[in-house]
Amino acid sequence: MAGYNRRSKNITEGVARAPNRSMYYGMGYTESDFGKPMIGVANGHSTITPCNSGLQKLADAAVEGIKLAGANPQVFGTPTISDGMSMGTEGMKYSLVSREVIADCVETCVGGQWMDGVLVIGGCDKNMPGGMMGMLRANVPAIYVYGGTILPGRYKGQDLNIVSVFEAVGQFSAGNMNEEDFCQIERRAIPGSGSCGGMYTANTMSSAFEALGMSLPFASTMANVEDPIVAHTQEAARVLVEAVKADLKPRDIVTKKALENAVAVIMATGGSTNAVLHFLAIAHAAEVPWTIDDFERVRQRTPVLCDLKPSGKHLAIDLHHAGGIPAVMKVLLDAGLLHGDCITITGRTVAENLADLPPLRADQDVIRPITSPMYEHGHLAILRGNLATEGCVAKITGLKNPVITGPARVFDDEQSALAAIMAKQIVAGDVMVLRYLGPKGGPGMPEMLAPTGALIGQGLGESVGLITDGRFSGGTWGMVVGHVAPEAYEGGLIALVQEGDRITIDAHQLLLQLNVDEVEIAHRRAAWRRPAPRYTRGVLGKFAKNASSASLGAVLDGFDPASL
Repeated sequence: MAGYNRRSKNITEGVARAPNRSMYYGMGYTESDFGKPMIGVANGHSTITPCNSGLQKLADAAVEGIKLAGANPQVFGTPTISDGMSMGTEGMKYSLVSREVIADCVETCVGGQWMDGVLVIGGCDKNMPGGMMGMLRANVPAIYVYGGTILPGRYKGQDLNIVSVFEAVGQFSAGNMNEEDFCQIERRAIPGSGSCGGMYTANTMSSAFEALGMSLPFASTMANVEDPIVAHTQEAARVLVEAVKADLKPRDIVTKKALENAVAVIMATGGSTNAVLHFLAIAHAAEVPWTIDDFERVRQRTPVLCDLKPSGKHLAIDLHHAGGIPAVMKVLLDAGLLHGDCITITGRTVAENLADLPPLRADQDVIRPITSPMYEHGHLAILRGNLATEGCVAKITGLKNPVITGPARVFDDEQSALAAIMAKQIVAGDVMVLRYLGPKGGPGMPEMLAPTGALIGQGLGESVGLITDGRFSGGTWGMVVGHVAPEAYEGGLIALVQEGDRITIDAHQLLLQLNVDEVEIAHRRAAWRRPAPRYTRGVLGKFAKNASSASLGAVLDGFDPASL
């Protein structure tokens, strides 16, 4: 293994080298260790959230696997924010910010310690893109290990998950659920460790990473509490050390064709709207040309194959038992909808990884054959119009008719919007406008699961539109449009909407339109003034100052290099 240690190669002999080695001797290293690769283990374990509370066993397995492969593990921590716990509070504004913090942690430790490779372990939503962005920035051999999905809760013969609780709030407030059932759902929805169980953001991103080639086959849908995930992590460590030997780097894997594969799987599985934002940021980190319109291009040719929550009936663990992401990829590959020649972290191509996979099983109903998909085209539509000249994202699966024109109900924050829903002031045909919640205005693009969950719980999921320059949870479905850009804080037209204006959402025409004449719009624009920033210091202040548009991934390093 001699010659694979970047640190040894980049530290001069003699006096400058001695203090460096001395620090390692203090941690129990011996002379023979200095010729071995130094492999980082970015450990997202925490007791903040069930998504991450089961990660330590995986970090321990990674350490053991790295040692068995003849390399030196170097463990460091990455933070997390629980989206489920912070939802509907001021804390949700830190969620997207944490993506950047995690990316910075990975890049800083790998670069600062001259690591030869890095294995990133994460669970909750922003662990995924944050870890991937850090890996791509550092660009040393790397692999992503997902902490695993949660098993479903159970009550009265029904599977439960975190979204069950938010929807129960709406049902309870509408008088359609008694207090005992409400409390039992709250207590039983989360039975143990693992990330939220539907094809929500964490499972969407893990599935996309597998399709991207940056995780091992079958890695993205395992349950955290089941034993195979530990052995799988050890295998990931072994594969990573082999990638170090072969000098197979993330940017060798994450190409434009690999991104198309990942987005095709997102569409086929009915994944989260957040994937659009995060893959714009991932492409930016990889320095691969990719725009919001590329999602629409892939959507038009990719059917929805999987019957998964939030708009379907199954959970990620059901997908795993039905054959997992490899089974989905095999269907897409056989239909000519994947690039089989893309290299993966295994050193083999996508086609080679899938070559020995059996045909789609007939005894499951989670994954549909290509001849009878759930929907002919993907579910994440990119809409444009005068309300979103830079684009926005609509999730259109599960809707009988993704078209609505109705009066605007305008809110400048999430809390007042939720209060109006709970007070039954929102009725069928309304189009709710939640604004000043974008990357800069929020800041941090908080997710709107509480309002959308309450709408669904009251039976208004298909009859009330909701548009926002903020985001939606991966658990959201309904007549919802997010990531509206330009955002209100930047003077986007969404800032000029007034109560009662007519708004059209039309997913068939890919249109988001404010039906107000140009003279009136010009009059309103002349009177508009940017509000004072909500935060001017600390991490939220920094994010508000530096974040790019949602149409560019809300990244913090999207500035023109010529301006430096």
